[in-house]
Amino acid sequence: MKILVPVKRVVDYNVKVRAKADESGPDLSNAKMAINPFCEIAIEEAVRLKESGNAEEVVAVSVGDSASQEQLRTCLALGADRAVLIETNETPEPLGVAKALKAIVEKESPEIVILGKQAIDGDSNQTGQMLAALLGYAQGTFASEVTIQGNKVEVTREIDGGLQTVSLNLPAIITTDLRLNEPRYASLPNIMKAKKKPLETLSCEELGIDIAPRTETLKVSPPPERAAGIIVENIDQLVDKLKNEAKVIS
Repeated sequence: MKILVPVKRVVDYNVKVRAKADESGPDLSNAKMAINPFCEIAIEEAVRLKESGNAEEVVAVSVGDSASQEQLRTCLALGADRAVLIETNETPEPLGVAKALKAIVEKESPEIVILGKQAIDGDSNQTGQMLAALLGYAQGTFASEVTIQGNKVEVTREIDGGLQTVSLNLPAIITTDLRLNEPRYASLPNIMKAKKKPLETLSCEELGIDIAPRTETLKVSPPPERAAGIIVENIDQLVDKLKNEAKVIS
């Protein structure tokens, strides 16, 4: 069994992102970048499935500029066997990423695609579902447990009412939730070994896909600063301000 794991390069979750002075976008200059946390969970689950004997190969794939090779090398250090970068200078939207991944799935023919349910920068929660729709594959989203059962995979899902378990025919798409596992750290020996593992670079032209954004960002600006609070001396003053200034009571 082959498992494909899409990953995304994002700003490290500890970094406080600020808008550029001209409001053209977020200021990422000198910002620490990392693998999207949900993608780390996906890589960990794929590696665990391989270690348990349920998979023979784990392939990490990313859609982005050449700097994304850093995150793919980290995936290789975490246990992936090889990596593929679909290189583009565009900032692809979820549909564009799904189209790129569809092309890779058709090229690689994996039995399972495991990806994070969302990225912490866009928080779209769309790519996995769009990929399943484009491929016509079964999907198990928000997975908190994954079990291989012959030619099927059982996925326990996090839903509003608790947990739901679904049985999917392979090939299938799975998106990961936080409770699925706790990702490991890459050891120094594995980091060194990762430098020798294969990393293939493809272009959108080679794959025959168009991932140009369909929307335009007009501006990115910080939220307005919160006004200072007011201290009142008694309940009558509070009621007066709520009624006459805030106008939230009548």
